[in-house]
Amino acid sequence: MIYDIRHVTTYAYENPVSFARCSLRLEPRSGDGQELISHSVEIRPRPAERTSRRDFFGTFTENVVIEAPHRTLRIDSRSRVSVSRRASGRAASSPPWESVRDVAFAVTSLGPSSPVSYVFASSLVPVLSPVTSYAAASFAPGVGVLVGAVDLMHRIKSEFKYDPKATVISTPLGDVFENRHGVCQDFAHVMIAGLRGLGLPAAYVSGYLRTIPPPGKERLQGADATHAWVSLWCGADLGWIGFDPTNDLLVENDHIILGVGRDFADVSPVDGIIVGSPKQKLNVAVDVVLVE
Repeated sequence: MIYDIRHVTTYAYENPVSFARCSLRLEPRSGDGQELISHSVEIRPRPAERTSRRDFFGTFTENVVIEAPHRTLRIDSRSRVSVSRRASGRAASSPPWESVRDVAFAVTSLGPSSPVSYVFASSLVPVLSPVTSYAAASFAPGVGVLVGAVDLMHRIKSEFKYDPKATVISTPLGDVFENRHGVCQDFAHVMIAGLRGLGLPAAYVSGYLRTIPPPGKERLQGADATHAWVSLWCGADLGWIGFDPTNDLLVENDHIILGVGRDFADVSPVDGIIVGSPKQKLNVAVDVVLVE
């Protein structure tokens, strides 16, 4: 499948901003079943400086400095991506989760794809005993790692309520777990925390999800949004497999990957600092359009 993606981020400031420094992680990655065909980002006002690099996890990051006074910052990202991946069946055979845990801890590689990079707690995903106990209910002794993860994903979808007003980025994971309300970012963090608590390597994935309108309805422009899900290392043979706890889906061709990291802090599409305005309004509009 080939998708055209437009992701427009607009900041409107109450007072003029004299300086801004931003980090942009808006270029979809190649690999993991997808290939980047084209990508561009238009920024207004025009930056005084633009530099780019790939971070430790392989995410393309552009650093932008804006020195012109402004009250609106508009970042317009456009990409074309080819996606071709096939998910395993939900009941497919996989190694016992204990063996995956043991192999992960025995790995000596420290590269970005090494499971060791995703075993331990991170800034937004602490390992909490209640969350570990919750995840353990899906991983009885000897259960296949894939089957256990599918069960955990299904329980999160069933027992947590999607509520955009319930949390913000700074809401602690413990509060999300206790209240059972949140958004895709929160559900991904909860699942990752539970898996890591059991010693299983789990990564946070930022990206897009194609939405399909109800029968007879046209697709709304701007109705899509950035999305988040989990990538679990399921052993050397199966490798990394994607799980979407918000929708109880194994990741396949409707998911487009932007970046992979330990948690949201590693892959935030846009972040940075400004000088000059205490208040701002943020608007994000995403269109994911199937081309072929």
